[in-house]
Amino acid sequence: MAAIETPQNARSRHTSQALLKAARELIEQQGPAAATMAAVAERAGVSRRAIYLHFSSRSELLAALFDYLNEVEDRDAAFRPLWQAADGIAALDARAQVAADFLPRIMPTARAIQQATRYDPDAAQHWELATASRYDGCLRAIELLADEGRLAPQWTIRTGADMLLALSSFDVIDLLLNERQWTRQQLGDHLSALYRRVFLA
Repeated sequence: MAAIETPQNARSRHTSQALLKAARELIEQQGPAAATMAAVAERAGVSRRAIYLHFSSRSELLAALFDYLNEVEDRDAAFRPLWQAADGIAALDARAQVAADFLPRIMPTARAIQQATRYDPDAAQHWELATASRYDGCLRAIELLADEGRLAPQWTIRTGADMLLALSSFDVIDLLLNERQWTRQQLGDHLSALYRRVFLA
């Protein structure tokens, strides 16, 4: 039985990955509205019936896309230095590197979804999930500073985490990397210096 189930599971995963890859491509090229169930199925080369065997709705598809992006772009490796930081300063530096190295890789999809949140409930749900995930990393850095007594007195843990999230937003990253033509190295270095200046007592 196991010998039969394993190939089936492998094929199922392969199809799911193909559908999520197709959804990402459609969103990046044409915007979230283009990522209908029918269009995603067509691009992935499967039937409309097949896509519903993997995802019961477009909302479920976009929710799975969040995990897919994190897996493909190796979010765990990108965030590991932040979660393993020995102190608050190291955590701020690690958060700057996340903004400079990881977030640009998911930015085309994220920006397209962000722009659609006002009229697309599925996109709004995805955006809320993604924002909460980014906020957790910001909260980690600020909590470490607070625990060490290094957080500047004008900040609470909440307002500090909120501001750190804002300072590493996709708007900031897009402006500096794409419009002002900074390198990722410059972005990481300057964000790290900025974070220290803003949050350290």
